[in-house]
Amino acid sequence: MNSSQIKHFDYIFTGTGLASLMTVYKMIHSGKFADKSILLLDQDSKKSNDRTWCFWDKNESIWSSVISKKWDSALFADENFKRDLALMPYQYNQIRGIDFYNFVFESISKQSNITFSTEKVTDINELETHVFVGTEENRYTCNYLLNSIYTKAFAESQTKYPVLQQHFIGWFVKSENEIFNPDQVTFMDFSVEQKGNTRFMYILPTSKTEALVEYTLFSEKVLPNEEYENEIQLYLKKLGGDQFEIIEKERGSIPMTCYPFWKKNTNRVLNIGTAGGWTKASTGYTFKNSDKRSSELVSFLQNDSPPNMKSFHKKNRFWYYDLLLLDILYRHNALGSSIFSSLFRRGNPALIFKFLDEETNLIEDLQVILKCPKLPFVKALFRVIFS
Repeated sequence: MNSSQIKHFDYIFTGTGLASLMTVYKMIHSGKFADKSILLLDQDSKKSNDRTWCFWDKNESIWSSVISKKWDSALFADENFKRDLALMPYQYNQIRGIDFYNFVFESISKQSNITFSTEKVTDINELETHVFVGTEENRYTCNYLLNSIYTKAFAESQTKYPVLQQHFIGWFVKSENEIFNPDQVTFMDFSVEQKGNTRFMYILPTSKTEALVEYTLFSEKVLPNEEYENEIQLYLKKLGGDQFEIIEKERGSIPMTCYPFWKKNTNRVLNIGTAGGWTKASTGYTFKNSDKRSSELVSFLQNDSPPNMKSFHKKNRFWYYDLLLLDILYRHNALGSSIFSSLFRRGNPALIFKFLDEETNLIEDLQVILKCPKLPFVKALFRVIFS
């Protein structure tokens, strides 16, 4: 193929997950990129409800219109206690993947400067003056590439930084009996058998008979499907839901690691989303972090001219806190239940959420951290310092 057939763009996004779509949506609504040509490449057409995002928030946001359910209360439980958590001033929000995709693509469809193409990316090659992108069908070049295609091998082929997975299977169920409380999300229920891991149930109820019920682990290895599904069935039975219909299923595995993905950034290539370390390492939560990072990125692209993608990422103290927790859970995976239980048994839920959003000051950090078991964290601190 000769060079005249290679289409050139100002920006190419490889992968159109949450981070890419948030960034493009904000680029559109900033009004500052109307003269820039933008190409989005993904092998998936984003036409199915493939995931559910949840996040806590105090205020209305640009995503408010696609929130399908909000809760003011959450349940935390383990085998010894249950606690109802009043979330004020926060609310816990749910967004269905398909609603988010439709919302963003409606904006994209009105922009003559933005192209979306369903193609599988096969090759990325940075050159002095541009970036080359190959797909199974075409060849493209761009000034700047924003990549959200996650390469497992980067994190998993090294040993310096622990890598766990937040892995789960969820069933959207409709029960014959009224077994759910639609006003309360079950944030973490560790009363399920731990089997040497960090295992909990997570429930997003939409009515007294309908909910998304997820069996979730923070551990190194993914399980056979039937193990998750057996546990969901057992749990529903315990709630009194012997008779139920499965409306939909979802599954996922989110990497939990402090591996410095940003070191793969170059002058013209920026890794974003999970591929750029945007997932909150200690919890696997993605939505809120991506919302913040995407706003920072749009501002960075506007103000740094020309931008050097290497300079975008800034590491903060919360990265070190996450590193300590992951070090503990990697070495002693069964400790998860006791760590999270000690945090939520006595802690102020609003302060914990603020801490997980990385918005606390040092004194507030200590108020949260000191609720956790001391010895494992002191040991982890020494390990991290001396490694």
